[in-house]
Amino acid sequence: MKQSLQLRLGQHLTMTPQLQQAIRLLQLSTLDLKQEIQDALDSNIMLETEEDSRQKEDPAETTADAAGNEANSTSSAETSNDKNNESEINAEADSMPEDLPTDSSWEDVYDEPPLSHTSSSSNDHENIDFLAQQSSSQTLQDYLIWQMNMSIFSDTDLLIANSIIDGINEDGYLTTEIEDIVNIIDDENVETEEVEAVLHRIQNFDPPGVGARDTRECLLVQLKQLPEDTQHRDRAIKLVGDLFKYLADQDLKSIKRRLGIKDDELQQIMALIRSLNPRPGTSVVESKTDYVEPDVFVKKLNGNWHVTLNGHATPQLKVNAEYASFIRRADDSADNVSLKNHLQEARWFIKSLQSRNDTLMKVATKIVEFQQGFFEHGDEAMRPLVLRDIADELEMHESTISRVTTQKYMHTPRGTYEFKYFFSSHVSTSAGGECSATAIRALIKKLISAEKPSKPLSDNKISQILVDQGIEVARRTVAKYRESMGIPPSNERKRLL
Repeated sequence: MKQSLQLRLGQHLTMTPQLQQAIRLLQLSTLDLKQEIQDALDSNIMLETEEDSRQKEDPAETTADAAGNEANSTSSAETSNDKNNESEINAEADSMPEDLPTDSSWEDVYDEPPLSHTSSSSNDHENIDFLAQQSSSQTLQDYLIWQMNMSIFSDTDLLIANSIIDGINEDGYLTTEIEDIVNIIDDENVETEEVEAVLHRIQNFDPPGVGARDTRECLLVQLKQLPEDTQHRDRAIKLVGDLFKYLADQDLKSIKRRLGIKDDELQQIMALIRSLNPRPGTSVVESKTDYVEPDVFVKKLNGNWHVTLNGHATPQLKVNAEYASFIRRADDSADNVSLKNHLQEARWFIKSLQSRNDTLMKVATKIVEFQQGFFEHGDEAMRPLVLRDIADELEMHESTISRVTTQKYMHTPRGTYEFKYFFSSHVSTSAGGECSATAIRALIKKLISAEKPSKPLSDNKISQILVDQGIEVARRTVAKYRESMGIPPSNERKRLL
């Protein structure tokens, strides 16, 4: 094979650092973007926020400095007089006897601390984050241990109680087996019966039902703690204790036959059982709420829907003019080259942020144009929409639309939604049109909420109702949408009012 030189022309896409940075910022959520901006502010001296810039230009600081210099000059003039007074005080201290009673502190005599301490601590209280103190919630284990310490336990029972409390999860259920607790304690005198006895005492703690090993035991403990004169308490205990299988299967006929009751009495017994808490631990454990900060706001003004960017989501950045003035064009020193690089990176970063905001606004505006029916009438009017539709309208790539719609949120009069919520597949209609999957879910939920509890709609019946309305949906499709919304099947929804 003979070797030769050939000249070829070709084109290829090169990912410049600026483009890589713009793509990375585009897919970040608001929380991640704030952290990215903070990292850029910490590493680049050329970047600053608009707030920092206004603080530098505030003339109040200059006035305060001048007042401070004047105060320093006045205090220096009085220093010589203070030294003379200090010598007189020391002379009086030397003449005082040493056997005075000084073995008591301020707190032994007075309830309040000295005035000097109070004044100094008042400034500290101003810097305390009271919301941070309130956010430290008490765990279920802490609450149970507090009750345990208030009860009378022997040393061995105290060790058993600690082991039991350690095995209780956030829902209030004991997840550790009794035999495992016996093995953990590793004491020949501790037997299964003693652990059961301590567990029975813990199950009488607050909240009612804590320490149960399953749902049946949890409901049974709560029923037994009700006053004895509670109406239908005994029959509810018998139903949960002996007929729990029929209760779980909603076999109402077998329950009525075995208890010898009628529909009205069964209805009242079931209402008493529904008033119980199957997850008692949740009444103590305070779940921390994660708040979503929307990227855009959607409002209706003068009959038209408008989209505005959330300016408070991210700080406004600018180039520090003071540091930028230090750059000399003809200087190739290391410090000057470093300043130039920081300035270039700052400009790229600000430009990438602006590009991200522009793309976000374009996509959000186009989504609102497509889904005006949703904003006017709700989920049932949602139109089928895929990423390709927005990409074609904006002449962008689908991957760009996917990055923009991930972990980005839109605040609307109907609530706060992720951008991806407005995208869904479609189902054909008898009229030749298309119906969104989100709209079908809303219709299924509406039909189920309006059904009779004693005769719930089956998936097949819901499918027939939708077909009569012109929406061709199979039974298995209805079942899939119902399960995605967390709605149980018809046999589990059946109950008496």
